[in-house]
Amino acid sequence: MQKTLPDTPATQLKTWHELESHQKKIAELSIAEHFKNESDRMERYWLEWEDFIVDFSKNRIDKKGLELLLHLAEEAGLKAAIEAQFTGSKINATENRAVLHTALRRLDNQPLLVDGKDVLPEIRGTQEKMYTFCEKVISGTWKGYTGKAISHVVNIGIGGSDLGPAMVVEALAHYENHLDVRFVSNVEGDHHEEVLKGLNPETTLFVIVSKTFTTQETLSNAQSIRAWFLKNAPETAVSKHFVAVSTNTEKTAAFGIAPENTFPMNDWVGGRFSLWSTVGLSICLAVGPEHFEGLLEGAGKMDLHFRETPFEKNIPVILSLLSIWYNNFWGAESEVIVPYTQYLRNLPAYLQQGIMESNGKSIGRDGNPVDYQTGTIIWGASGTNAQHAFFQLIHQGTKLIPADFIAFKKSLKGNTDHQNKLLSNFIAQTEALMNGKTLAEVQKELDSSGMDKAEQERLTPFRVFEGNKPTNTLLIDQLTPASLGALIAMYEHKIFVQGVLWNIYSYDQWGVELGKQLANKVLDDIQGKQNHPHDPSTSKLLSKI
Repeated sequence: MQKTLPDTPATQLKTWHELESHQKKIAELSIAEHFKNESDRMERYWLEWEDFIVDFSKNRIDKKGLELLLHLAEEAGLKAAIEAQFTGSKINATENRAVLHTALRRLDNQPLLVDGKDVLPEIRGTQEKMYTFCEKVISGTWKGYTGKAISHVVNIGIGGSDLGPAMVVEALAHYENHLDVRFVSNVEGDHHEEVLKGLNPETTLFVIVSKTFTTQETLSNAQSIRAWFLKNAPETAVSKHFVAVSTNTEKTAAFGIAPENTFPMNDWVGGRFSLWSTVGLSICLAVGPEHFEGLLEGAGKMDLHFRETPFEKNIPVILSLLSIWYNNFWGAESEVIVPYTQYLRNLPAYLQQGIMESNGKSIGRDGNPVDYQTGTIIWGASGTNAQHAFFQLIHQGTKLIPADFIAFKKSLKGNTDHQNKLLSNFIAQTEALMNGKTLAEVQKELDSSGMDKAEQERLTPFRVFEGNKPTNTLLIDQLTPASLGALIAMYEHKIFVQGVLWNIYSYDQWGVELGKQLANKVLDDIQGKQNHPHDPSTSKLLSKI
């Protein structure tokens, strides 16, 4: 296996131990005290780029701690690692692949060599093919088997072939055209039947997304939907209603999909980073090529920011370092992501895959088990819904949970009254999480209520808020295809930085493959084709099915 990145365990870096010592020194200091101690805190912990504002001042860290984190990135060889990724080195070493989803949104046409071949011309050609196809479907030029235009699109995929496109289509609903785009992912039969409800086979287009065209869930759904379609249509109609995103043209042809309607994928694009590729065909159908280009452009600009900006002003680098700070030096196990827009309600679920599948690793790049925590548990929901669901745990629970708050200054529909109320909650929550409510404040509040002293004393402990809960605030001008592209790319780069510093490979997912292999064996047992040996628990469960 070729060495493409440094492979020094994080705990062997000198700065790592300096950070451990420094955390102990400042552990008892509150965020409010850091503000008092640092007169320039709002300058040092405030980033502006394009229409992004990132305020990371409400964190349990001081100037010295931030300097050490930045030095850790230097010591870990982050700058060289970034260049290795962007220039096509095979940094996914366990699969001997480059990691080049960034090439799909590249803003220039400078040659980019992979195995000695410039991949940019192929990327541009594939994008043009996708845009031409989408324009035909959107305009009504593409006809179904009875001569009717397409009105509905169903994306059939799972994991990165579903989560990314589904999240983006929902996020950009304001920009959608007349096409109704739906998603089928779960192998559960009830799921795809619910999605098919009310659909007319004459006006529905199905997009099957599977790199190998062998993924069990996707192919099971595709075959069942094909059978549903053929109840009303002849076999020859399949090519007018089914297209594929795949590299396996032999299997797509056997399914009945015309070769010209199979859109290729590249092995240097991982599934959870693939919405920028032909996997984004459903996005392009939903919002049109112009808005899809906007998505790519926003991500491309964030790529340049990440690649070229000094670490102390680099948004993905700073967010990643803060995440490592809490995960490895404060013992925080999870992070919550709260977008204050319903359009992004599925962003946390999307980032769960991106972050947890990438960095949920326990073997270092040196091939040895790591002796520190990697990967963070990601969860969240849209604000203000989240405030009425799990914020109690963050405010008064026993766990340290760093939070990302994301909001947009302007609404898309122009309702200023609602937007002001939304933003007031967005800002107030980070202030409340930092400051909490002191014993004196609670006592004063209860005194003014007219409550008797005994009842006041009984209730006081329950109304005290410790505060000192860390947050990052991301404020963006408006939710556009470009700003969404930049936001997603920001988190992608955060994943990469974490992986580099944790000395793990972020771009393979062998744990996913194990489950797939075992599922096929268990399926044979359920169908009576074979009788594999299992542990007592599994055997008893199988006996009940």
